[in-house]
Amino acid sequence: MPNLLTISLGQYSSAGRKPRNQDFHGACIPEPPQLTTKGIALALADGISSSDVSHIASQATVASFLEDYYCTPETWSVKQSAQRVLMATNSWLHAQTSRSPYRFDKDRGYVCTLSALVFKGQQGHLFHVGDARIYRRQGDRLEPLTEDHRHWLNRDESLLSRAMGVKQHLEIDYQRLALTQGDTFVLATDGVYEFCDEPTMVAAIDAAANLDEAARAIVEQALERGSDDNLTVQVARIDSLPDRAGQSNVQALAQLPPPPPLEPGKVLDGYRVVRKLHASSRSHVYLVQDGATGERRVLKTLSTELGADPAQVERFLTEEWIARRIASPQVAQSFPPEGERSCLYTLSEYIQGRSLSQWLRDNPRPSLTQVRHIVEQIAQGLRAFHRLEMLHQDLRPDNIMIDDNDAIKIIDFGSTRVAGLTETDADPGDEPLLGTAQYTAPEYFVGGFISPRADLYSLAVITYQMLTGHMPYGTQVAKARTRAAQHKLRYQPAMTHNPALPFWLDDVLKKALHPNPFKRYAELSEFTVNLRQPDPALLNKTRPALIERNPVRFWQVCSLALALTSLGLLAALLH
Repeated sequence: MPNLLTISLGQYSSAGRKPRNQDFHGACIPEPPQLTTKGIALALADGISSSDVSHIASQATVASFLEDYYCTPETWSVKQSAQRVLMATNSWLHAQTSRSPYRFDKDRGYVCTLSALVFKGQQGHLFHVGDARIYRRQGDRLEPLTEDHRHWLNRDESLLSRAMGVKQHLEIDYQRLALTQGDTFVLATDGVYEFCDEPTMVAAIDAAANLDEAARAIVEQALERGSDDNLTVQVARIDSLPDRAGQSNVQALAQLPPPPPLEPGKVLDGYRVVRKLHASSRSHVYLVQDGATGERRVLKTLSTELGADPAQVERFLTEEWIARRIASPQVAQSFPPEGERSCLYTLSEYIQGRSLSQWLRDNPRPSLTQVRHIVEQIAQGLRAFHRLEMLHQDLRPDNIMIDDNDAIKIIDFGSTRVAGLTETDADPGDEPLLGTAQYTAPEYFVGGFISPRADLYSLAVITYQMLTGHMPYGTQVAKARTRAAQHKLRYQPAMTHNPALPFWLDDVLKKALHPNPFKRYAELSEFTVNLRQPDPALLNKTRPALIERNPVRFWQVCSLALALTSLGLLAALLH
């Protein structure tokens, strides 16, 4: 097909003499328009022999690279897209090790190398961490394009000096290469190149009928020469390149203009505007209908003022990528446009229903059963964020939708924090507050360590509000800007506002809402389970005094007792 990038690809992997293959490899050759906007990607990861879980790291690294790279906005550069995906994956691997029995011995944790190539337009983009190698053929020889990240202890012993998952922060080697038709690239793990020299690999490529046979032949040569490690080879040849006109069209996507004024009936890139759903100083949201399929979608644009701010455009596009990474029934989905975008906007699913804010106005006194059902669904959605090392950071009733079947969907990812994607190494507490103050965890206001327990706090505030119609600390949390001030915060018992609640429920809410995040529940599941079935330790407590359960009733009883006592004394005096 004219004006398109095409390649030939061969791949082969073997456990060799080892019982398990800890290598993992893969490639993605998409159909247009992604072939033009994102290109072709291939990646290879090599696990480390000291780890029993390294094969999991290898598979997760390659799979997430090939999946998440294509979820990034087409307006991002290849370098930005790939580096963001790899940094997010690195944070996930590091977190898995930190939670595992191997947290004190990283060499046994979720660690692997990663070498990847992305071909887009007339350029190649190389990403490298570790000691796998990428070569480019130059005539009858292979030119190494990567440097082994190894620290040599002596002549015979060495250690990886850089790898995926070892540290929280990842340093990635990057190169951009000009491509020509016929260029051939070879990716190989150390189990191959330490036993099969470069002339032998070139000869295997020339002798094979196709590149799959070439990759297999290289691996077999290394095995014959005594390789005792896993062996993986990928061979890619550039068969055709798009012309420069096609390339310039792709590059123009990075400068997408804001959309024109949108009114009902207006058609934008095949989507007909039905009506405006929401407008704020930050964005405008419309209900649109796909002219080809008839499906309804939500189209979101930045406000005119923010559309000129590169940082806001960056956050806007990151929001789309976040939504496309998450696969959960409790999280709103994002969809790429069917064709190329003519201007800057995002598309997500349309949820037929109402926000939790509206639902609470319609149901001001929901039952405990209803509240549990909603909270458990929200927690499921939050867990989908946390599994990918992401925090929502703006959980509130306006950002929770309830559809006509009472199913929950979390929306609006404009404040979401992705581990590994911070632009600086500054403490998270130094970042501007992105959430809504009423629902924001106290640690944000004092620059504390931010963890999933911050989202748990927000969920607990919503739970308390649903049960009582009030906030657990009133408006005091946002005013408490020091730890000393936060120590003075006093939880208002939910039973003060709703005496019908079980007495033990206040202990559950109080723990989830503790100003100190380390004194909250460690997991969302602990909180939701305790909402239905309290910890036995709570049930064994003495039932709280009446003054704690119902202060108003306590003082009414005291007043009645005092009145009766006074009448008794008066009667005695009269007699």
